[in-house]
Amino acid sequence: MRLDNWPIRWKITLLAFGIVLFSLLMGTMILIGKIVTVKVEDVSDRSLLIAKVTAQIPEIKRLVESGDPNRVVQKLVEQVRAIYGADYIVVVNMDGVRLSHPLENRIGTRFPINQAAKPAFAEHVYVDQVQGDLGDGVRAYAPIMNDEHQQVGVVMVGNTVPPLIAILHDLSGEMVLILSLTLFFGIFGAYLLASHIKQQTFQLEPQELARTIDERTAAFHAIHEGIIAIDEQERITVINEAAKRMLKVHVEAVGENIRDVIPDTRLPEILELGYPLYNRQFYIGDTLIVSNRVPIQVKGKTKGALAIFQDKTDVTRMAEELTGVKSFVDALRAKNHEHSNKLHTIAGLIQLGKDQEALRYIFQLDEEQENVAHYIGDRIQDVNLMGLLIGKISRAKELDITLHIDPYSEFRRFPQDVTYHDLVIIIGNLIENAFDGLAEVTDREKKIDVSIVQDDSYVIIETDDNGIGIPEEVRRYIFEKGFSTKQKDERGIGLYLVSSIVERSGGEIEVDSSAGFGTWIRVTLPMERKEEE
Repeated sequence: MRLDNWPIRWKITLLAFGIVLFSLLMGTMILIGKIVTVKVEDVSDRSLLIAKVTAQIPEIKRLVESGDPNRVVQKLVEQVRAIYGADYIVVVNMDGVRLSHPLENRIGTRFPINQAAKPAFAEHVYVDQVQGDLGDGVRAYAPIMNDEHQQVGVVMVGNTVPPLIAILHDLSGEMVLILSLTLFFGIFGAYLLASHIKQQTFQLEPQELARTIDERTAAFHAIHEGIIAIDEQERITVINEAAKRMLKVHVEAVGENIRDVIPDTRLPEILELGYPLYNRQFYIGDTLIVSNRVPIQVKGKTKGALAIFQDKTDVTRMAEELTGVKSFVDALRAKNHEHSNKLHTIAGLIQLGKDQEALRYIFQLDEEQENVAHYIGDRIQDVNLMGLLIGKISRAKELDITLHIDPYSEFRRFPQDVTYHDLVIIIGNLIENAFDGLAEVTDREKKIDVSIVQDDSYVIIETDDNGIGIPEEVRRYIFEKGFSTKQKDERGIGLYLVSSIVERSGGEIEVDSSAGFGTWIRVTLPMERKEEE
């Protein structure tokens, strides 16, 4: 079986075993070197001590100074050597003549005073490493001084250093025990580590993990929504191709500070807030996006933030279109109901033989309709808004409500980044909100005043009704998603959409309402969108 196909558990075990074994061998070599060094230092210190002690013996001092005619120094030195366990002790006088030596045939011969031994004849005490007749070792030198503090000779003490094989033989038991325990616990620990890693990776092998990551990465970049994640230092950790394309990012952004790459994402504020923000619309550069931003939390602490966004979400776009379509459907339904009543009136006049009255009624209706269309068409320069207002007027008649369009109303062009969908949503929902406020009114004439005015700076849309009004305690909630005072399905979205469009456009909403007396709402949209700080 090839190594590449081995299970990860055995790969990690084998790798860890190799590392432990290599580390153990390297440590053993360093340790043996240290032991040898300590052994040499120990032998050196012992040899120097023996040399100093021997040089201080009074009898040896006297015999060396007298020349030792009877060879007594050899006997005294042998006694010292036996006591201290030195390999050899050599005593020479200042002429270099040996007075003692482990080999008796060399007693009385001359010691070669070489460069290594010369300092000893000048009252120096030191240790030197040598290769002697008895093997590699150390030699300690100590001067022999008489009572007048004059040097009369030199003591040389030598000890051999045990060879490496001998040291290893002495430590063999301990080394085998340490090696066995280290390898056992190393292999056992490596196996436990490999098993833990295997468990953490969902029992997947490396090649399976690699394939999974490749698949997830491909899916991640194929997602239509833009995705960006940052860490707690505001550095980009994840960004997919959709986000790069949507936000016009042309550099390798991962690892860069998000404020340097995309200054106005508003993602860093999630690190400070610590809670998610959903369905927020704002501009990044010149791109309008709808974003969901959530904190990334680990053990209750915010460690990053994630944003998922679209240029315009399908939900918002669908809501805009459906709202516009609903307005036109309501207008057509009201128109159909109104025409049915008018046709019944005309048919009744004809059946009664009132042909002239029926003809006058038809001309009157046509003139009224044409006047309304002509009046709105002169003031409102968009067919979608024209159709919406005409439809709402017809719907108001059906509900027995007088819908009055301010004669000074005027609309010529759309504000920056505001579409006809946006204005249809705003105007349609404000009027529908007024209809709801008048539904329960029975003691007075129902009226709604609508005004749309425009100058070079703003478009101002106002609705004013004399309905039941909005209680003060619920006024603050009317623009929240899902909030409604009507217990019906699909409520609580209209004014929320109005608020979202106004906030995204940098506009303002003003509300003044008194319970039982009506509601006035003004929406102000700037013609030029202000850059956000």
